[in-house]
Amino acid sequence: MQLANYDVSARDVRTVGDFKQAFLDHLNYTRGQDLQTASVNDMYFAIAYTVRDYLMHRRSQTMAAYYAANPKVIYYLSAEYLLGRQLSQNLLYTDTLDLARQAMTELGLDLDRLIAEDPEPGLGNGGLGRLAACFLDSLATLDIPCIGYGIRYEFGMFKQSFEDGWQVESPDDWLYYGNPWEFPQADDMVTVGLGGRTETYTDDQGNFRVRWLPTQTVLGEPYHTIVPGFRTRTVNILRLWRAHASEEFEFKLFDIGDYARAVAQKVYSENISKVLYPNDNTPQGESLRLQQQYFFVACSLRDIIRRFLVQNNDWDQFPNKVAIQLNDTHPVVAIPEMMRLLLDDYGLSWDRAWTITINTFSSTQHTLLPEALETWRIDLFGSLLPRHLEIIYEINHRFLDDVRAKFPGDEYRVQSMSIIGEGGQRQVRMANLACVGSHSINGVAELQSKLLRERVLRDFAEMYPERFNNKTNGVTPRRFMRLANPRLADLITSRIGDGWLTDLEQLRGLESHVQQPDFRQAWREVKHQNKIDLANHIGTTLGIAINPDSIFDIMVKRLHEYKRQLLKTLHIITLYNRIKANPDVDLLPRTFIFGAKAAPGYHAAKMIIKLINAVGAVVNHDPDVRERLKVVFLPNFNVSLGELIYPAANLSEQISMAGKEASGTGNMKFALNGALTVGTLDGANIEIRDRVGAENFFLFGLTADEVFATKANGYNPSDYYHSNLELRGVIDRIASGDFAGGDPGRFREIVDTLRYRDEYLLMADYQAYIEVQDRVDAAYRDVERWTEMSILNTARCGFFSSDRSMQQYSDEIWRVTPVRVNP
Repeated sequence: MQLANYDVSARDVRTVGDFKQAFLDHLNYTRGQDLQTASVNDMYFAIAYTVRDYLMHRRSQTMAAYYAANPKVIYYLSAEYLLGRQLSQNLLYTDTLDLARQAMTELGLDLDRLIAEDPEPGLGNGGLGRLAACFLDSLATLDIPCIGYGIRYEFGMFKQSFEDGWQVESPDDWLYYGNPWEFPQADDMVTVGLGGRTETYTDDQGNFRVRWLPTQTVLGEPYHTIVPGFRTRTVNILRLWRAHASEEFEFKLFDIGDYARAVAQKVYSENISKVLYPNDNTPQGESLRLQQQYFFVACSLRDIIRRFLVQNNDWDQFPNKVAIQLNDTHPVVAIPEMMRLLLDDYGLSWDRAWTITINTFSSTQHTLLPEALETWRIDLFGSLLPRHLEIIYEINHRFLDDVRAKFPGDEYRVQSMSIIGEGGQRQVRMANLACVGSHSINGVAELQSKLLRERVLRDFAEMYPERFNNKTNGVTPRRFMRLANPRLADLITSRIGDGWLTDLEQLRGLESHVQQPDFRQAWREVKHQNKIDLANHIGTTLGIAINPDSIFDIMVKRLHEYKRQLLKTLHIITLYNRIKANPDVDLLPRTFIFGAKAAPGYHAAKMIIKLINAVGAVVNHDPDVRERLKVVFLPNFNVSLGELIYPAANLSEQISMAGKEASGTGNMKFALNGALTVGTLDGANIEIRDRVGAENFFLFGLTADEVFATKANGYNPSDYYHSNLELRGVIDRIASGDFAGGDPGRFREIVDTLRYRDEYLLMADYQAYIEVQDRVDAAYRDVERWTEMSILNTARCGFFSSDRSMQQYSDEIWRVTPVRVNP
């Protein structure tokens, strides 16, 4: 049959035969192969294109509906998107999973093998990027018009491996074979300027104007990826920008044989979209990061304005048709870029342009770490973006006049709130700029939002109290329950129906089944089978035999000192020391599973990875341990690996120092999959504990207020070393070289940090952490009680859906309404 006549809108004609024919057509006409000659990769592309055809029909309907409605559209700007594999999700969202499986079986093919070929887009690093992907998924599911914008990183986040326990980075060439889910849009290429100077002039109406004369231009080519909603016909898009040189090469240089210089500008320009987060420890790396951020927002704003002008011509209506959400500080340079476009390109007055800008932008602050509140050196910023620096100076001048008017005589406040940091090296403070140029500033968990208002951005909250609000994060249950944990999803659906996939609060219905013995047994069997799957993966990839009856104690997240993977390691060594002191000590078997990447330039984090692997190498092979402890560090943690890990966890480690974690979303994924949390009162842990019940959560550690008080009173970690015999034994074992082949100097940095600095209060929280872990051990022995706690964690975490988050953003920040797409 001809693909052009394949009517995917009529569900009753979608048969196994139709799907099989479409697959063979793509294999033949798109890939140039048949079943006898095709590689597995050819077959993967053929099935991906087949599923994509279903979605593109819906995309056409979505565009028609949006054009007819001319609605307000959300434009989501994020430096990261961790999408995960697309084929399995798109099979689910097109309701073709069973169809595809049967079709592939009839052709003698294994669908799961083809799904495994699906590359994971390397567009993000951690929670920020995965959150952005969840949000796009939910917006499409809620029928909210949205376009995500970002960078099409050629290599993205590095691939992680270990050599002698050390992290080794290699390129993540995720685009090596191409990407069937994207569409290049060369006709929408945008020209972006960098460097140069500005000049003033008077326009034809006698108005004072400024023009920017950049010395370098880069082309931005958009690629859009389809973002379907679940159980809806809405298909939104993610638009990613790839950098191209404005001139491919200088022919005169090439003609005389100077090939390197002939293509130097091409290489320089295209570096902008080459790698996610280049190391900014060098001036060149710092410059490249600023170029990346400006490049993607400049391209995106041009595209947004172009779309607005298709059906609108009244600039004062711009905020009624456009809402731009800035995901953290990376895209905040969009605020002066919008002003530049409105002032210089479209001739608006300052006051009119500023009103439009403020009412268009809203920003999300994802951090409480001072070092993560992005700043740029004035000299660097001015050399790359001279016009933008002029605009920022003017914004700051007017803003500080308002501050002085509201708080007369308070020059300390003026200095603190200034967009330009004057202390030492002058800097542009991007978080301050976001607060000044956005009508809404939201945190991502109740505690973090409170700390933003009361500490990190207190002066701005006192200046603009109406702008600050909380929007607690959430995750999509379609990927992190239905796709990641189909056994659990089927069990839940068998009891309460499948409406929970789009209304996660329906999980509350499980509470009426919690006392049923057959349900409890089925729940335990699901968890056990998931643990077997993970144990098999560990055995296959690392050659480590895992006991699926042991407690799976899991900590997977970005490696940062404040997240305290090192505290988890101290607990492992504590148990190891107890075994060495008494080989017959009664310990329940535990498997400790880590997954984390350290930033390439983050030496302390890489040293912690080395220590964890070194501890594992000793513990896993010590005959005294007798298989009671196993330490596993899975390399290259990503979304796909997370989908295998979350369903298998018994215990979720959320142990950051209180007052440092913005929200966390891994904590939500674990809890929704029936893991129990051991955690501090930090980030969204607080809200999880409030909902699941204190009796179903293992709490320990100092509160945020106690952390601040402890530090203010002169914290001395050595006091804990000397007063706590078990802690001293742990530190001394690390210092002795037992985990370093007898080399006492190998981990001296870690020992000295713990004993003499300990910025994240591991020593202060150690005893409480060991005690709560002993309670975990006791609780796990009561199988029925543990099962009940597990079920209640899932049943009571329906609040933590990204659908709920996006509905709150839509109602309370963006003021947008859904547009229903009809067949």
